[in-house]
Amino acid sequence: MENLGYYNGEYDLIENMKIPMNDRVCYFGDGVYDATYSRNHIIFALDEHIDRFFNSAGLLKIKIPYTKDELKDLLNEMVQKVDCGEQFVYWQVTRGTSMRNHAFPSDEVKANVWIVLKPANIKDMSQRLKLITLEDTRFLHCNIKTLNLLPSVMAAQKTEEMGCHEAVFHRGDRVTECAHSNISIIKDGILKTAPADNLILPGIARAHLIRMCKKFNIPVNETPFNLKELMDADEVIVTSSGQFCMAACEIDRKPVGGRAPEIVKKLQDALLNEFLEETNKIWEVTYDSRRVNNIKYRRKSR
Repeated sequence: MENLGYYNGEYDLIENMKIPMNDRVCYFGDGVYDATYSRNHIIFALDEHIDRFFNSAGLLKIKIPYTKDELKDLLNEMVQKVDCGEQFVYWQVTRGTSMRNHAFPSDEVKANVWIVLKPANIKDMSQRLKLITLEDTRFLHCNIKTLNLLPSVMAAQKTEEMGCHEAVFHRGDRVTECAHSNISIIKDGILKTAPADNLILPGIARAHLIRMCKKFNIPVNETPFNLKELMDADEVIVTSSGQFCMAACEIDRKPVGGRAPEIVKKLQDALLNEFLEETNKIWEVTYDSRRVNNIKYRRKSR
């Protein structure tokens, strides 16, 4: 299969899948999601993404009908079913299927689980990005990876119209995050990134960047920074699951960054190597009579 969709135990090519109209996602965007990439049919940083997924669902009081291990097993099985090993791996849970009503349905209504797999590669980190800034008019729960993405959709459209790659949100003078990414800056050899409060999504790639900086003894400052600091930074770094450490060259048509390329390259190389090493592990197939298709995939130790 080139791509694959999954909905509550049924799967097929994405274009063949059908979703009930009364799934609460259709009316309210009532759900949460997470996403990452796979290489060699191995999902990168899966434990961290699953932890964030369960945290987002818990904050919205959505009961995921799987344990963390069960969901990980399901995702690992799904990526083995597609032809290409380089995949964008997306999953979401919605509160369930019931007649339209703003209040939660009864506990008898079970949550719906979606999975979408499609061929995709991580971004070429040698490319420098063009950014724009936009006032952050989203809600105050940016830390939840909710399905309510209309503000990000509108920002993405504005970004495309401006011939740029990403939009940087700010609330007043405080820089928060991008429409689809986290944003950090390097100044005087120090990485500065917004604190993981309710105004940003705690990005998995952001966490990896912080850990890599600490590994290389690059100081990390997790405090708010403003628009002036953004424009005056030695480097502006954009991070997400598909672009681990991308440097910007322009914001609002003004040149930025380019003054600490050796730090950027060092971090890019290390983060790429981390991805390649984790997704280069060997899989073994074991029999498990408890699962419907009797197959379970686990990584071999080396």
